[in-house]
Amino acid sequence: MPAPSTGLTEQMLRRRPAIDAPVAHGASAHLKRSIGTFQLTMFGVGATVGTGIFFVLAEAVPEAGPAVIISFVIAGVAAGLSAICYAEMASAVPVSGSSYSYAYTTLGEFVAMGIGACLLLEYGVSISAVAVGWSGYVNKLLDNLFGVQVPQLLSAAPWDDGAGLVNLPAVLLIVMCAALLIRGASESAVVNTIMVAIKLGVLLLFVVIALTAYNADHFAGFWDAGLSGITLAASGIFFSYIGLDAVSTAGDEVKDPQKTMPRAILAALIIVTSFYVLVAFAALGSQPTAEFGSEEQSTAGLAVILENITGSTWASTILAAGAVISIFSVALVVMYGQTRILFAMGRDGLLPSLFAKVNPRTMTPVNNTVIVAVVCSLLAGFVPLGSLLDMVSIGTLVAFITVSIGVIVLRVREPDLDRGFKVPFYPITPILSVLACLVVLWGLHWYTWIAFGAWVGVALVFWVFWSRHRSALNDGGDSK
Repeated sequence: MPAPSTGLTEQMLRRRPAIDAPVAHGASAHLKRSIGTFQLTMFGVGATVGTGIFFVLAEAVPEAGPAVIISFVIAGVAAGLSAICYAEMASAVPVSGSSYSYAYTTLGEFVAMGIGACLLLEYGVSISAVAVGWSGYVNKLLDNLFGVQVPQLLSAAPWDDGAGLVNLPAVLLIVMCAALLIRGASESAVVNTIMVAIKLGVLLLFVVIALTAYNADHFAGFWDAGLSGITLAASGIFFSYIGLDAVSTAGDEVKDPQKTMPRAILAALIIVTSFYVLVAFAALGSQPTAEFGSEEQSTAGLAVILENITGSTWASTILAAGAVISIFSVALVVMYGQTRILFAMGRDGLLPSLFAKVNPRTMTPVNNTVIVAVVCSLLAGFVPLGSLLDMVSIGTLVAFITVSIGVIVLRVREPDLDRGFKVPFYPITPILSVLACLVVLWGLHWYTWIAFGAWVGVALVFWVFWSRHRSALNDGGDSK
């Protein structure tokens, strides 16, 4: 064990250099740069456009009425503030690890360990929850196409009404994503791009069909819900944008990252917001707002609207297929992000070097992929995840806040650092980003904060007793 050369306080505050940081003993220094701007943009869209848009209207429209379109814009602006901050940090610190690496460079090792714990929880639970949702859509698609379903014994966890043994389709999705990621980042990017094109095509099909039933009267009483209803809906919609964080996990595998990453983050934000507003407008024009609150629409979302318009189930089947592909894409990109965060933490010495080993042929962190697949398969197959989902929200918002603060810290500390993109209206933009995230955090339950604090506390105790002694910033680190 390398002996730390500094005291505890100095270790807590020490920062990773933005460029040419040391590498922990036994860790690989680099991944293969093979991802371009378009493919990285599709990563952002793939991780963000999931099942949310297929169902969020059933929750948001009863709160905001026709003005839910404004709610989507507000949520997009709030997420956009964070995305703009991510764009600057990604251009200044062009490495894998997302907000963990940004926190390490700006706020120090102790904070970085806490943010790393946030991200590992956020991504791990997200992968598992997304896989469980995919299982339900697979059954719906099989039923529509062939009139069969996977038996409940093999499509539900033991705690799901006590009727299941294992959620086999969920496990299968995770295994397929892992197999793709092991083959290579560029291959995974190609598959994701294809899936994103399909799911955006499905959403465009919905827009075209829904507009055939457009009735301007459905927008009557546009402002009736008032500002409170619009902002309440915006808070719920905000979480449909959190996948944008995944773009910044790819820093070590992107060509010309200082230019590519900001472009991809902002392009993904524009694409996602445009599609969300289009879908909301078409859906609102096709039926009265009162119908969005029905139980049927809360479980089948956009599919019910198309069935009502067309009078048949073919459109519903296409939407179910689109949802299956959509969720696959989300799981793939989120698992990718999880493995790269582990790689960054292993390379920095805050986790064992096992996590920073790269396969010499594929240049991918195979160990990470296998470990993440096993853990997430166990969660998705056997564990009830509902109570953990709010912790995903906390983890994401804390990461957003950290990045926004990091922009200010890095501007003050290293004003001459090369940045491929700079936040406009600095420092107003990062300050507004922090405030927007705090407003959303305010609405979460107290017990979620306690559970989240316990998780981060365990990670920080691990840092005190293990990580700080093996950090690459100790004298024993290898230079890149």
